[in-house]
Amino acid sequence: MPVVLVTGMSGTGKSSALAELARRGHRVVDTDDGGWIVEEPSTDGRPSEPLWREDRIDALLAEHDDGALFISGTVANQGRFYGRFDAIVLLSAPTEVVLERLARRDTNGYGKSDEERRFILEDLTWVEPLLRVGATDEIDTRAPVSDVADALEQIAETVRPDGPSSTPGL
Repeated sequence: MPVVLVTGMSGTGKSSALAELARRGHRVVDTDDGGWIVEEPSTDGRPSEPLWREDRIDALLAEHDDGALFISGTVANQGRFYGRFDAIVLLSAPTEVVLERLARRDTNGYGKSDEERRFILEDLTWVEPLLRVGATDEIDTRAPVSDVADALEQIAETVRPDGPSSTPGL
C-alpha cells in the first residue's frame, strides 16, 4: 500500500495531477485544502510559512492500509515525514511555464500579484533544488496531465518496499 508524496512549486501541476488520480479512483489528499496546514508568521516581509499539522499527517500515514495514497504538498516541515513515504515525486516545469500557468489558473489566486510572483521566482531558485535533493523521482509536467498521472501510478506500482533511504532536503 504505497504512500507517494507529490511535491513541487506553485504552478507545477500538483492539484491537476491529484485531480486526475482521484478521477481514476485513487485516494488523494491535497494538503493545501482541508485544514492540513498551519501558517507560521513571517518576520521578513514574505508570506507566512505554511507547515503541515504534524498530528494530522501522522494520523493519515498511520491509518493508511488500502491501495495507493497520493499526498500533495510543499511545506517547510515535509522532510520530517520523508522516511514514511514510499516515493517522493517532484513535479517540475520551466519557469516560463510555471508563470504562464499561474497567470491562467482560476482555482487558486496565489501568484497573481507582482510580489507573489517575485516570491515564487525566489522559491524556484532556492526551494526547488532542496526538493530535488529529497525526491526519489521527478516528472516534467509539460507533458499532458494524463501522462503525469500515468507516471505517478507507475512510480506507486514500483516503489521499494522500504521507501526512501534518507531524508535529505527540507
